[in-house]
Amino acid sequence: MSDPIVLVEKDGPVAVVTLNRPDALNALSRDLRREIVKTFEALSKDDDVRAVVLTGSGRAFTAGIDLKEAGQTGFALGADGGEIDLGKALAGFQWPIIGAVNGFAITGGFELALMCDVLLASENAKFADTHARVGIMPGWGLSQRLSRLIGISRAKELSLTGNFLDAQTAERWGLVNRVYKADELLPAAIQMGHDMASCQPDMLRKYKKVIDDGFAISFGEAMKMEVERSKAHAAGVTADSVEEARKAVTERGRGQN
Repeated sequence: MSDPIVLVEKDGPVAVVTLNRPDALNALSRDLRREIVKTFEALSKDDDVRAVVLTGSGRAFTAGIDLKEAGQTGFALGADGGEIDLGKALAGFQWPIIGAVNGFAITGGFELALMCDVLLASENAKFADTHARVGIMPGWGLSQRLSRLIGISRAKELSLTGNFLDAQTAERWGLVNRVYKADELLPAAIQMGHDMASCQPDMLRKYKKVIDDGFAISFGEAMKMEVERSKAHAAGVTADSVEEARKAVTERGRGQN
């Protein structure tokens, strides 16, 4: 039997999802996209999961759409009733997704990386947007997300040249939060997942959503939305729960110091 094309391992409340087509640089074939969607759907129903680390096996995070397959079947990104719609699957996932970019993240793979909530990179990571060179239009948000992350001029440089961006420059530009040695990347991503998972589950889910929802609208409307949701949440908060949380936060802070 062949190896699974998506591997899932649990480290307590953190699920590590690994794209496993290393010989094809984890190219996003229809089968792989379908398995990614199924995996996130299953994890969303797992009561023990509070964070996900997404990474790739071998030399690549993912090299993007499987161009050999696409040359025969076309480039439909959300066909088959949403069974291969990565954007919908990851956007609908309620817990944090940490992208551990271990190698190449190219075009559609770059877009998949940008669907994550936080990006960490190995020193071997390289990003490239070759949509303009391949002759297809991005459909998973790269043209909009990238400019909001690193600025419109830098985004145009990447997208209109198709040139690679190395990990160190990606960190300097604000695309990734941190760069690690190759063997330190996954442990660091898992540790961040544990840090996130240690928050109150209800708040973790709600806080991620308020950030994402606010990012998609104007600043003024987002501020109003935050106030509305804050009031709604405060209605269910008791003095005792605040005191217990204060003690836990204080103790954790002492440990970090």
